[in-house]
Amino acid sequence: MGYVRVSTIEQGDSGAGLEAQRLAIKAEVTKRGWKLAGIFEDVMSGSTVNGRHGLRDALATVESRKARTLIVAKLDRLSRSLADFAALMERSRKKGWSLVALDLGVDTTTPAGEMMASVVASVAQYERRLIGVRTKEAVAVKRARGVRMGRPRLLPETVAARIRAMDGQGQTLLGIARTLNLELVPTAQGGKLWHASTVRSILRRDAA
Repeated sequence: MGYVRVSTIEQGDSGAGLEAQRLAIKAEVTKRGWKLAGIFEDVMSGSTVNGRHGLRDALATVESRKARTLIVAKLDRLSRSLADFAALMERSRKKGWSLVALDLGVDTTTPAGEMMASVVASVAQYERRLIGVRTKEAVAVKRARGVRMGRPRLLPETVAARIRAMDGQGQTLLGIARTLNLELVPTAQGGKLWHASTVRSILRRDAA
């Protein structure tokens, strides 16, 4: 039984795409002389197993004995969370099915393979945490240098200044939104309708 996954960002990446993962799984099944029961897939964002219907169905298949092994082309297609991956390994042990990740040679049909799976998951999570720390440090340095972060401002400064002025005069967020709607002032994204929440986001952004 195969499982493939991509995020919406990765769909255009030939190395991480669904078809590349399928081909890798099929080649491995052929090499081992196994019969492929099917391949389930998920296209989504997120790193945990929650909400992934394709993975849910794949697990149901191996646990119903319709397949004996769950194969993924890349370990991070299965999970990027150490807690989730450890739980899946324990689940496979209790339910009597095996887990194979082709990119790192993980194969829980053997004790050595189970140990390797644990080590790989731990190292992967450690590296992601390092990347997160480095990213935060880089952002902090840029902010300290006065570099504006986030998407570029799309709302004309004249409109933002007017919103600040109306807010300073004590007008409510809803009142400001109604005034802008009556005057057909476009929003930052070019929309035609202002809401109190839209006005609030402009004021908060400028305050930040």
